[in-house]
Amino acid sequence: MEANEITEALNRPISRELLARDVTRLAYVAQDGTPRNVPIAFTWNGSEIVMCTTMNAPKLASLSENPAVALTIDTEVHPPRILLIRGRAELDFVDGIPDEYLQPTSSYEMTAEQRVEWEAEVRSLYYDGMVRIVVTPTWAKLIDFETTLPSAVEELVRRREERQRA
Repeated sequence: MEANEITEALNRPISRELLARDVTRLAYVAQDGTPRNVPIAFTWNGSEIVMCTTMNAPKLASLSENPAVALTIDTEVHPPRILLIRGRAELDFVDGIPDEYLQPTSSYEMTAEQRVEWEAEVRSLYYDGMVRIVVTPTWAKLIDFETTLPSAVEELVRRREERQRA
């Protein structure tokens, strides 16, 4: 996929809404060769998806060995809106807590008191640091079931139209 196609897909209004959400599903291949898919908080900085994890997370060894990943960001409404992204994970070991991890999120709400308690817990728990998993998209597709469909459904629509014309 060309860079301009990726940019176009990610700059659509629905894509921007999805990129403002809090959780993605990170798919990768584990060290035993089996697939994994884990929900993980993320931020979009305009060019990269940034996820943060613990220094001892099992996924780090897997991502070091095979950095190919796929991400899904979606909604729970009808029609579903789905943003699919592929890329390579780069691991950035950070002393302390990455700024992205501490940023308030758009839909995960906390009172000011809860936020203070949460941040104190985070700083206490992750005192050794964290790892930023940074993914630059190399492929992206928005599926909104209004203007875009999964490729298999697009094919069925095309076949139905051919049958109806015949």
